[in-house]
Amino acid sequence: MAPYTDDYRPAPAADFLLAPPNPAERLSYTIDPRDRHRLDLHAALTTAGIPPRPEDRDAIDQLSNLPADINATLQRWLHHTA
Repeated sequence: MAPYTDDYRPAPAADFLLAPPNPAERLSYTIDPRDRHRLDLHAALTTAGIPPRPEDRDAIDQLSNLPADINATLQRWLHHTA
């Protein structure tokens, strides 16, 4: 490792907490339920140790079109495996 110079100093290694978000500064975007299901399914698969592959896109899109209660059941099953 090279010695420190006056031109470069690494950032301190101490961790720090970020300030909580200000609710007044929230963006008012609405996510389509299908997109929300897709994002939630990606997260559930990844958390369960099954990272989606590019060739899984069609299957995930089809599953995202299912009703909310079926999508919630799929996610519950995946969370149970984690």
